[in-house]
Amino acid sequence: MTCSWTKPNVIAIVYIATFMSIMTYSYLLNRKFSFTLRVKKNLCRGIPATNTMTPLKDNRTFIIAPYFDNRKNNMTRVISIVHHKDVKELYCWFCHSSNGEIYISKAQIDVHSDRFDFPYGATDVKCLEPQDWEPHYVSIHWSPKGDIDQLPLFEIRNRDPEGSLVDFTVCISTMFGEYNNVLQFVQSMEMYKILGVARVVIYKNSCSPLMEKVLDYYIAEGTVEVIPWPIDSYLKVSFHWHHSMDPKDIGYYGQITALNDCVYRNMYRSRYVLLNDMDEIILPGKYADWKTMMQNLQQQHPDAGAFLFENHIFPKTVFTPTDMFNISSWSTVPGVNILSHVVREPDRKNVFNPRKIIIDPNKVVQTSVHSVLQMYGNSIEVPMDVALIYHCRVPQQVDLPRESLIKDTTLWRYNVSLIGNVNKVLQQIIS
Repeated sequence: MTCSWTKPNVIAIVYIATFMSIMTYSYLLNRKFSFTLRVKKNLCRGIPATNTMTPLKDNRTFIIAPYFDNRKNNMTRVISIVHHKDVKELYCWFCHSSNGEIYISKAQIDVHSDRFDFPYGATDVKCLEPQDWEPHYVSIHWSPKGDIDQLPLFEIRNRDPEGSLVDFTVCISTMFGEYNNVLQFVQSMEMYKILGVARVVIYKNSCSPLMEKVLDYYIAEGTVEVIPWPIDSYLKVSFHWHHSMDPKDIGYYGQITALNDCVYRNMYRSRYVLLNDMDEIILPGKYADWKTMMQNLQQQHPDAGAFLFENHIFPKTVFTPTDMFNISSWSTVPGVNILSHVVREPDRKNVFNPRKIIIDPNKVVQTSVHSVLQMYGNSIEVPMDVALIYHCRVPQQVDLPRESLIKDTTLWRYNVSLIGNVNKVLQQIIS
């Protein structure tokens, strides 16, 4: 029997072939280039990454940590630092821990928008995962070809969250410059605990020997978690936030990258994460502690994922007498006594007042220092009568006379607990 091909048959076949080609192309486009290698191995035998920061051999890509993120697609989000011009192509090598199967997908390189003109910036290397198995390890390479045994191997965090959920975690980034402001650090830590913190995560580059003793005390107590942050071993770091102020590789010791890593590190360990510096305290005005404050704010704004608090400078050069507190013994401890600084600078008209943030980490995708860049939900600016940032530092309005400063003794409400707790810590550290 012979087959006769009519014109409608040909048109139908061409139509089906075209349709299948489009569908195949769309699938491949959605998968961002991926394929599976069948290999005869029983283990993922890459080079285990043991440091917080791992440079790839291109010396333009620095891997911090990969995190499982299934809020939109099943992906591995790799918190990284990359050179925004030089790094254009990366591949994610997923290894199956039981049969050695390797799945390779082309990564989407998402450099955060707040790079402030520095050549290196916080980056999400986003990897779509295999559809039929859950990877626990990933390697990052600039090519889809190579030997996985020679690549750094990273364990994917948050795949199986462990540990109990706490209410509040403070992320501090970064401790550098042989930091030695011991008294203010201890006071801030004890204030955090009074206000409701359970964990403080510190990205530490360098500090003094005395400060090391302080950190060891809080680590042993279970309050502090120290993440080594040796960024200056790989890049020229700036003490400033913008490239024009100090043209180095990356701004402010990679602060933005550290903050984003801290968000994902605590995504399933903490209901709220506070992003602030060591000389800052989110100080409630209407409420006694953070838990009461956040319960009320969240009830008023159920869709919010970020709460922004106004920064207010309390100049450390302007003193208020504290004789009534009987804390003269603190004078031998290096650092600032925040109880002596309870006057703040007034707001300046037409000058942006930066804010710091309390976030729900489950709703945040990318954060900067003073705002959330991408999130599921809304950002809320919290009025200063509810809470403000107590920021004790050098004055911003240097020539302002004292009578123009505003007395604000909100901090003194906590003086009894604060003084007792600080004394207890200093007695154990300062011998």
